[in-house]
Amino acid sequence: MTIPALIRAELARLTATPLARLAFIALMCVPLLYGGAYLWANRDPYAKLDQIPAAIVDQDAGATLDGERVDYGKDVAKEAVDGHDFDWTETTAADARSGVRNGTYDFVVTIPHDFSESLASAQSDHPERAELVMTTADTNSYLASTIAEQAGKTMRTAVAERVGKEAATTLLVGLADVRDSLGDAVDGAGELASGATTAANGADALEDGTAQLSTGAGTLASSTAALPSQTAQLDAGAQRVATGAASLATGLRDAQQQTAALPDQTRQLADGAAQVAAGNAELAARVDEANTAVQAIQPLDAGTVLEDITANLPEGVTLTPEQQQALTATVTSAVDRANSAGADAKQQLGVTTGQVDTLSAGARQVSDGAAALADAAPQLSSGIATAADGASTLSSGAAQVAAGTHELAGAAPQLSSGASQLATGATSADDGAKSLATGLHSLESGSSELASQLDEGRTKIPASTSSSRNAQASVISDPVKVGDDNIAAASNYGAGLAPFFISLAAWIGMYALFLILKPISKRAITAVRRPVRVVLGGWLTPALLGVVQMAALFLIVRYALDLDVVHAGGTVGVMVLASATFAAIIMTLNVLLGSVGQFLGLVLMLIQLVTAGGTFPWQTLPGPLAALHFALPMTYSVDAIRQTMYGGSLATAWSDAGVLLCWLLGALLVSYLVTARQTRTRTLRDLRPSLIG
Repeated sequence: MTIPALIRAELARLTATPLARLAFIALMCVPLLYGGAYLWANRDPYAKLDQIPAAIVDQDAGATLDGERVDYGKDVAKEAVDGHDFDWTETTAADARSGVRNGTYDFVVTIPHDFSESLASAQSDHPERAELVMTTADTNSYLASTIAEQAGKTMRTAVAERVGKEAATTLLVGLADVRDSLGDAVDGAGELASGATTAANGADALEDGTAQLSTGAGTLASSTAALPSQTAQLDAGAQRVATGAASLATGLRDAQQQTAALPDQTRQLADGAAQVAAGNAELAARVDEANTAVQAIQPLDAGTVLEDITANLPEGVTLTPEQQQALTATVTSAVDRANSAGADAKQQLGVTTGQVDTLSAGARQVSDGAAALADAAPQLSSGIATAADGASTLSSGAAQVAAGTHELAGAAPQLSSGASQLATGATSADDGAKSLATGLHSLESGSSELASQLDEGRTKIPASTSSSRNAQASVISDPVKVGDDNIAAASNYGAGLAPFFISLAAWIGMYALFLILKPISKRAITAVRRPVRVVLGGWLTPALLGVVQMAALFLIVRYALDLDVVHAGGTVGVMVLASATFAAIIMTLNVLLGSVGQFLGLVLMLIQLVTAGGTFPWQTLPGPLAALHFALPMTYSVDAIRQTMYGGSLATAWSDAGVLLCWLLGALLVSYLVTARQTRTRTLRDLRPSLIG
């Protein structure tokens, strides 16, 4: 028998009766129902999340932020409901909790009463985390709880982005204000530095001036130290001059009074010379005494008086030009009058003395002398009066000088003390000026450094506008954007599961067919006795049926479920190769172990169900199962279909196909060896197989 004859004979057996045909069709549809139904149910579950019932409880009491009322809880609830991501219902806490328990709601999001207050505290000195309370019940659906957890994270991200943007905006506005203020501060610091420079220069000049002042004040103090004693001496001399001048004025006034009646008396003398001859001796003696006294008086020298007054001034005391001029005028006038009166008095007294002497010398000359005396007596009286007036004036001026020198002597100690204090103060002022100059120079350098640092700090704060701050706040609140650069993307959730369910459907399809197919025809072994034909005939029958199954399943996946396939030919080829490989493996198990091998085919399917990495990454498997990931064929069929369906690496797909082909050839080789043995010998098991093979 040829291979086509073997195939026709097996197909004829499968369709021999209506019941056999019905069973055949049913088993052929098993992979289509399995793969199609699973992929249909899981085609895009995320597109229908808006049908998942969920409750939201807003207990937020609101808060005040920057003087304005905010209610973040209300905003979050409104955004959630308006977003229609889930079938949201706003309700009370009691209804929400009971709804989760009885399955009315799959999960509940509760916004606590202090939600807004906690968010607003982010801009205060005592920030607190806001909290969203997620209530779930795995009795409703474990995946619903997982989805709820993701929904909570989405809400949290949205709230964090909004609050972060507001906080970042406030921060950026504050930084902009700080930058502007730093600009003003830089200008102020520059003005301060300029002023400090001017002040430092002034302080240097002040330091020089106070140094000179201190030196001058020291000299003044040392110069005026002896001033009190000198002015005291001047005062004593002035007092003596005043006393002498007063005595002179008194004497001259007495002389004036005594000579007031002299004209009359001389006239009487002239008339009665004889009568007064006896008294002429006495008169001559008196006149001689008077003449001696008057002649003894020396004329006053105004320059000498001024030199004496000036010489007696305390050391270091200098009269002002006005004081010196007034003193000179007063002394000169008084001395001139006194000298004039004295000269006249001497002259008159000399004449009188001569006359008296003449009278004394001879009586004959008495009358002439008396007449002359009578003629001269009025002039003498007038001169004495003039001298008396000059002496009075001299006495008055001397008294004024004495009063002035007395006041000068009284003020000299205060002047000396003040000069000493001035010297002390000038020294302190000099020290203070030096400290001030040093401090101002430090202020100058410090203010210049301050202006430089402030300007540097200002330049480090970037200039911004309202629009740029808004953009910056958006980036700060959501700094990382995850770009989607999927080099081989599944179109949806169903497409993501399709490679796994297609591979599983191919295995289940082959497993179901071998429930009614004979792996090897016993008649062919006996009649043909060619193991290759027998093995190929037994394998090609399920392999061809597998091609039909995979083609039909591909049409369902691509067109009925509308899942995207990048490389359609490659995907169909991998599906057919996987189905043929699984047919060879299950056939080998049946040929080698009989019904036990069929059962092992089911066990192997279950093992590959968890090790193929069709849902979660294989790295999440326990160690022993992870080791089987690379050892079993379904791993490579799943990976190859992913590569061709999503547009991945075709080289990887070819590599996976190579592994499947090795499994295929290896299984056929084992079947060939077992079949070859059966063509030569038969065992009791071959003649009478047991129930379990």
